[in-house]
Amino acid sequence: MDTKKEEVGYFAHETAVVDEGSQIGSGTKIWHFSHIMSDCIIGEKCNIGQNVVVSPEVVLGKNVKVQNNVSIYTGVTCEEDVFLGPSMVFTNVINPRSAVNRRGQYAKTHVGKGATIGANATIVCGHNIGAYAFIGAGAVVTKEVPAYALVVGNPSRQIGWMSEHGHRLKFDEAGMASCSESGIVYKLENGKVNKFND
Repeated sequence: MDTKKEEVGYFAHETAVVDEGSQIGSGTKIWHFSHIMSDCIIGEKCNIGQNVVVSPEVVLGKNVKVQNNVSIYTGVTCEEDVFLGPSMVFTNVINPRSAVNRRGQYAKTHVGKGATIGANATIVCGHNIGAYAFIGAGAVVTKEVPAYALVVGNPSRQIGWMSEHGHRLKFDEAGMASCSESGIVYKLENGKVNKFND
C-alpha cells in the first residue's frame, strides 16, 4: 500500500489524483482511482471510496463518508458526519445541454449534519437536505428535504421521520417519540422535528 501524502496528515492511494489547491484534513483517506479536483476543502477523518470524483470548490465537513462511484459536483457542500452511499450522484445544472456552456449557472446544494443519502440516489441541484435526513436507496430528490425526514422513491416523497441514530421515529398523539437505540426523545410540532429537552 502506497503512503503517498501521509506526510501531510492524510492518505491517498497511489492511483488517486489530488489536484493542486485542495485542502485535505488530517486522518482523511482517499482510495483507488478517485480524483479530488482543485480548490476543494475536505475535512478531517473523511473517507473517500474508490472511483469518486470531487469537483472543484466542493466542501466536505469532518467525518464525511463517501462510498464507491460517487460524483460530487461543484456547488455541493456537506456538513460533518454526512454519509453518501454507493453510486449516488449530485447534479449542478437543471437543464444541461452538451452544446450550451452553463458553467456560470451552477445551482447549489447543501447537505446538513449527519444526513444519509442512500445508494444510487440522485439529488437534483438546488434542493437542500436537512440535518439527519435519510434519503432512501434509489430516491430522486426534486425538492427540499426537512431535517430528520425519511424520503424514498422517484420523485422522492416523505414517508416518515428518522432519529439521529438512523431509526424510524413513531410519534404518539402528543407528538413525542424516542429513538430505539439511543433513547433520545424527539418532538414533532408544526411539521418539524427537534430533540426534546425536559
